[in-house]
Amino acid sequence: MKPAVPRQPASPVAPTGRSRPAFPARLDTTTAQAVNKPGATAAAVTRRAAPAPARTPAASGVGMDSMAVRQAMVRKLQGQGIVHPGVLAAMRAIERHRFVDSALAGQAYEDTSLPIGLGQTISKPSVVARMLELLCQGREGRLGRVLDIGTGCGYQASVLSQLAQEVYSIERLRALHDKARDNLRPFRLANVHLLFGDGMLGFPQGAPYAGIVAAAGGNEVPQAWIEQLAVGGRLVAPAVTEAGQQHLIVIERSAHGITRSVLEPVLFVPLKSGVS
Repeated sequence: MKPAVPRQPASPVAPTGRSRPAFPARLDTTTAQAVNKPGATAAAVTRRAAPAPARTPAASGVGMDSMAVRQAMVRKLQGQGIVHPGVLAAMRAIERHRFVDSALAGQAYEDTSLPIGLGQTISKPSVVARMLELLCQGREGRLGRVLDIGTGCGYQASVLSQLAQEVYSIERLRALHDKARDNLRPFRLANVHLLFGDGMLGFPQGAPYAGIVAAAGGNEVPQAWIEQLAVGGRLVAPAVTEAGQQHLIVIERSAHGITRSVLEPVLFVPLKSGVS
């Protein structure tokens, strides 16, 4: 059995005194029924990946395995205005081509979304970097616990592993949950916990969170996510605004309440409830 990752103070959010959930774990279906839409279910199976920082699989030093390819991607991100050093380092460290089908590997470091199956996509590098920069903005050191809604192929969770003490990543589609598990296994990330369940419910067993980030957008940000945000925490997610267009939304919780900012328009897959 692998040793647990030691808990350390997070950015501006102090960890609570209660213990972390044990793994493997199950989502509380009683809570699910109370929060979810009628007829939706929630079940979870978690796994422990293995230790951070990431151990990348053996690389040949050429082609897609070359650090030069990722460095070129990072230079493009800088040209698009990404400046956070931790985010840039994390994007440089994680090999994006290992999260897409081999037939698409040649496009892995282009600034484009790519299909990962079941009607889902891996987000553009610029979108991942932008959302994580918003999550980390103004904070020193690693974040504390972070909730990643919509694991997909596991790429964003792996990048988050370089920025947070602990990452809970939840996926509602079993086939993608399994794919992410297989993709992450070679990286040996002990601080990433993959969950199968209804992301609209969040994961209350791990709350409160220093950060929450979502890779799918609905008509509004679920109240469950806001309730699971720690004081000093920040939530970054797409949502449809009053104008009827999807935008990036940043929600911050302080001792005085909640503030909400609407940023640039984006296009994400729809946020759905239940599991499949």
